[in-house]
Amino acid sequence: MKNIGILHVITDITIQSRFTHDQLARMAIAGGADTIQFRQKNGSTRQHIEMLELVKSVCSANRVPLIVNDHADIAIAMEVDGVHFGQDDMPISLAKQILPSDMIVGASARTENKIMEAIASGADYIGFGPVFHTSSKVDAEEAKGLDTLKHLCQVANCPVIAIGGITEETAYEVIKSGAHGIAVISTVCASPNPEHATRSLLAEIRKGKQDVVI
Repeated sequence: MKNIGILHVITDITIQSRFTHDQLARMAIAGGADTIQFRQKNGSTRQHIEMLELVKSVCSANRVPLIVNDHADIAIAMEVDGVHFGQDDMPISLAKQILPSDMIVGASARTENKIMEAIASGADYIGFGPVFHTSSKVDAEEAKGLDTLKHLCQVANCPVIAIGGITEETAYEVIKSGAHGIAVISTVCASPNPEHATRSLLAEIRKGKQDVVI
Protein backbone atom coordinates (compact mmCIF):
# COMPACT_ATOMS: atom_id res chain seq x y z
CA MET A 1 0.00 0.00 0.00
CA LYS A 2 1.32 3.44 -0.91
CA ASN A 3 2.28 5.75 1.91
CA ILE A 4 0.07 8.84 1.76
CA GLY A 5 1.33 11.69 3.91
CA ILE A 6 -0.73 13.62 6.44
CA LEU A 7 0.70 17.09 5.77
CA HIS A 8 1.02 18.09 2.13
CA VAL A 9 2.56 21.50 1.56
CA ILE A 10 1.86 22.83 -1.93
CA THR A 11 4.62 25.19 -2.98
CA ASP A 12 3.42 28.37 -4.65
CA ILE A 13 5.20 31.46 -5.92
CA THR A 14 2.16 33.38 -7.14
CA ILE A 15 0.70 34.34 -3.75
CA GLN A 16 4.13 35.40 -2.52
CA SER A 17 7.50 36.22 -4.07
CA ARG A 18 9.88 36.07 -1.10
CA PHE A 19 10.60 32.37 -1.40
CA THR A 20 11.24 30.04 -4.33
CA HIS A 21 9.67 26.59 -4.68
CA ASP A 22 12.76 24.85 -3.35
CA GLN A 23 13.15 27.27 -0.44
CA LEU A 24 9.54 26.65 0.55
CA ALA A 25 10.06 22.90 0.26
CA ARG A 26 13.15 23.06 2.46
CA MET A 27 11.42 25.10 5.17
CA ALA A 28 8.24 23.02 5.08
CA ILE A 29 10.19 19.79 5.43
CA ALA A 30 12.16 21.27 8.31
CA GLY A 31 8.81 21.99 9.95
CA GLY A 32 7.58 18.42 9.49
CA ALA A 33 5.82 18.29 6.12
CA ASP A 34 5.81 14.66 4.95
CA THR A 35 4.74 15.42 1.36
CA ILE A 36 5.61 18.25 -0.99
CA GLN A 37 3.41 19.14 -3.93
CA PHE A 38 4.88 21.22 -6.73
CA ARG A 39 2.29 23.49 -8.31
CA GLN A 40 3.23 25.94 -11.05
CA LYS A 41 0.46 27.16 -13.33
CA ASN A 42 2.45 29.71 -15.34
CA GLY A 43 5.62 29.52 -17.41
CA SER A 44 7.06 27.16 -19.98
CA THR A 45 7.64 23.44 -19.60
CA ARG A 46 11.38 24.10 -19.49
CA GLN A 47 10.91 26.56 -16.61
CA HIS A 48 8.79 24.01 -14.76
CA ILE A 49 11.51 21.40 -15.14
CA GLU A 50 14.24 23.76 -13.95
CA MET A 51 12.27 24.68 -10.82
CA LEU A 52 11.21 21.09 -10.22
CA GLU A 53 14.80 19.86 -10.38
CA LEU A 54 15.66 22.08 -7.41
CA VAL A 55 12.61 20.93 -5.44
CA LYS A 56 13.34 17.29 -6.22
CA SER A 57 16.88 17.72 -4.90
CA VAL A 58 15.51 19.00 -1.59
CA CYS A 59 12.90 16.24 -1.31
CA SER A 60 15.34 13.47 -2.26
CA ALA A 61 17.90 14.63 0.28
CA ASN A 62 15.23 14.50 3.00
CA ARG A 63 13.45 11.38 1.69
CA VAL A 64 10.15 13.20 1.44
CA PRO A 65 7.76 12.27 -1.40
CA LEU A 66 7.37 14.83 -4.18
CA ILE A 67 4.08 15.08 -6.05
CA VAL A 68 3.65 17.16 -9.20
CA ASN A 69 0.34 18.84 -9.91
CA ASP A 70 -1.26 18.23 -13.30
CA HIS A 71 1.75 17.37 -15.48
CA ALA A 72 1.99 13.60 -15.98
CA ASP A 73 4.64 13.96 -18.67
CA ILE A 74 6.97 15.98 -16.45
CA ALA A 75 6.35 13.66 -13.50
CA ILE A 76 7.35 10.62 -15.56
CA ALA A 77 10.40 12.29 -17.09
CA MET A 78 11.60 13.64 -13.74
CA GLU A 79 10.85 10.37 -11.91
CA VAL A 80 9.04 12.02 -9.01
CA ASP A 81 6.92 10.12 -6.52
CA GLY A 82 3.46 11.06 -7.68
CA VAL A 83 1.03 13.22 -9.63
CA HIS A 84 -2.07 15.06 -8.47
CA PHE A 85 -4.83 15.68 -11.00
CA GLY A 86 -7.53 18.32 -10.81
CA GLN A 87 -11.04 17.67 -12.08
CA ASP A 88 -10.22 19.29 -15.42
CA ASP A 89 -6.90 17.51 -15.91
CA MET A 90 -6.11 14.14 -17.46
CA PRO A 91 -8.64 11.44 -16.46
CA ILE A 92 -7.27 9.11 -13.78
CA SER A 93 -8.03 6.01 -15.83
CA LEU A 94 -5.92 7.34 -18.70
CA ALA A 95 -3.14 8.52 -16.41
CA LYS A 96 -2.90 5.06 -14.84
CA GLN A 97 -2.12 3.62 -18.26
CA ILE A 98 1.03 5.67 -18.66
CA LEU A 99 2.24 6.20 -15.09
CA PRO A 100 4.55 3.71 -13.31
CA SER A 101 2.56 1.42 -11.04
CA ASP A 102 4.41 2.59 -7.94
CA MET A 103 3.63 6.27 -8.54
CA ILE A 104 1.19 7.94 -6.15
CA VAL A 105 -1.91 9.23 -7.93
CA GLY A 106 -4.06 11.87 -6.27
CA ALA A 107 -7.31 13.27 -7.58
CA SER A 108 -9.34 16.34 -6.70
CA ALA A 109 -13.02 15.49 -6.31
CA ARG A 110 -15.84 17.70 -5.04
CA THR A 111 -18.87 15.38 -4.89
CA GLU A 112 -19.58 11.86 -3.71
CA ASN A 113 -20.05 10.66 -7.28
CA LYS A 114 -16.75 12.19 -8.42
CA ILE A 115 -14.95 10.71 -5.42
CA MET A 116 -16.23 7.19 -6.10
CA GLU A 117 -15.43 7.60 -9.80
CA ALA A 118 -11.85 8.68 -9.03
CA ILE A 119 -11.34 5.80 -6.61
CA ALA A 120 -12.73 3.29 -9.10
CA SER A 121 -10.31 4.69 -11.70
CA GLY A 122 -7.36 4.04 -9.43
CA ALA A 123 -6.74 7.17 -7.35
CA ASP A 124 -4.64 6.48 -4.25
CA TYR A 125 -6.04 9.46 -2.37
CA ILE A 126 -8.70 12.12 -2.81
CA GLY A 127 -8.09 15.83 -2.45
CA PHE A 128 -11.35 17.32 -1.19
CA GLY A 129 -12.26 20.96 -0.75
CA PRO A 130 -12.37 23.79 -0.31
CA VAL A 131 -13.35 22.94 3.24
CA PHE A 132 -13.28 26.61 4.16
CA HIS A 133 -13.16 29.82 2.13
CA THR A 134 -9.82 30.19 0.39
CA SER A 135 -8.14 33.01 -1.50
CA SER A 136 -5.35 30.80 -2.90
CA LYS A 137 -7.43 29.93 -5.97
CA VAL A 138 -9.30 32.63 -7.87
CA ASP A 139 -11.76 30.05 -9.23
CA ALA A 140 -12.36 28.30 -5.92
CA GLU A 141 -15.83 26.91 -5.28
CA GLU A 142 -17.99 27.63 -2.26
CA ALA A 143 -16.70 26.22 1.01
CA LYS A 144 -17.95 22.66 1.61
CA GLY A 145 -17.76 22.70 5.40
CA LEU A 146 -16.86 20.11 8.00
CA ASP A 147 -20.15 18.18 7.84
CA THR A 148 -19.72 17.44 4.13
CA LEU A 149 -16.08 16.53 4.71
CA LYS A 150 -17.07 14.11 7.47
CA HIS A 151 -19.67 12.40 5.26
CA LEU A 152 -17.31 12.01 2.32
CA CYS A 153 -14.53 10.66 4.52
CA GLN A 154 -16.97 7.98 5.66
CA VAL A 155 -17.92 6.90 2.13
CA ALA A 156 -14.45 7.08 0.57
CA ASN A 157 -12.43 3.88 0.93
CA CYS A 158 -9.12 5.66 0.48
CA PRO A 159 -7.32 8.50 2.29
CA VAL A 160 -8.95 11.92 1.99
CA ILE A 161 -6.67 14.96 2.01
CA ALA A 162 -8.65 18.07 2.93
CA ILE A 163 -7.72 21.39 1.35
CA GLY A 164 -8.95 24.95 1.28
CA GLY A 165 -8.55 27.65 3.89
CA ILE A 166 -7.16 25.28 6.52
CA THR A 167 -5.15 27.02 9.23
CA GLU A 168 -3.55 26.18 12.56
CA GLU A 169 -6.88 27.09 14.18
CA THR A 170 -8.94 24.68 12.05
CA ALA A 171 -6.59 21.76 11.29
CA TYR A 172 -7.61 19.90 14.45
CA GLU A 173 -11.33 19.89 13.55
CA VAL A 174 -10.56 18.84 9.98
CA ILE A 175 -8.70 15.75 11.20
CA LYS A 176 -11.39 15.06 13.80
CA SER A 177 -13.91 15.04 10.94
CA GLY A 178 -12.14 12.03 9.45
CA ALA A 179 -9.61 13.47 7.01
CA HIS A 180 -6.44 11.42 6.66
CA GLY A 181 -4.47 14.63 6.29
CA ILE A 182 -4.46 18.17 4.98
CA ALA A 183 -2.94 20.10 2.09
CA VAL A 184 -2.13 23.77 2.47
CA ILE A 185 -0.84 26.58 0.32
CA SER A 186 -1.13 30.07 1.81
CA THR A 187 -1.02 28.99 5.46
CA VAL A 188 2.61 27.98 4.90
CA CYS A 189 3.73 29.76 1.73
CA ALA A 190 2.39 33.18 2.72
CA SER A 191 3.59 32.88 6.31
CA PRO A 192 6.51 35.05 7.46
CA ASN A 193 7.98 31.83 8.86
CA PRO A 194 6.97 28.80 6.75
CA GLU A 195 8.88 26.36 8.94
CA HIS A 196 7.12 27.49 12.10
CA ALA A 197 3.74 27.51 10.34
CA THR A 198 4.27 23.93 9.17
CA ARG A 199 5.33 22.79 12.63
CA SER A 200 2.20 24.33 14.18
CA LEU A 201 -0.05 22.61 11.63
CA LEU A 202 1.59 19.25 12.24
CA ALA A 203 1.04 19.58 15.99
CA GLU A 204 -2.68 20.17 15.40
CA ILE A 205 -2.91 17.23 12.98
CA ARG A 206 -1.29 14.91 15.51
CA LYS A 207 -3.61 16.17 18.24
CA GLY A 208 -6.59 15.49 16.01
CA LYS A 209 -5.34 11.99 15.20
CA GLN A 210 -5.07 11.21 18.90
CA ASP A 211 -8.63 12.39 19.56
CA VAL A 212 -10.37 10.68 16.63
CA VAL A 213 -12.90 8.16 17.93
CA ILE A 214 -12.34 4.81 16.24
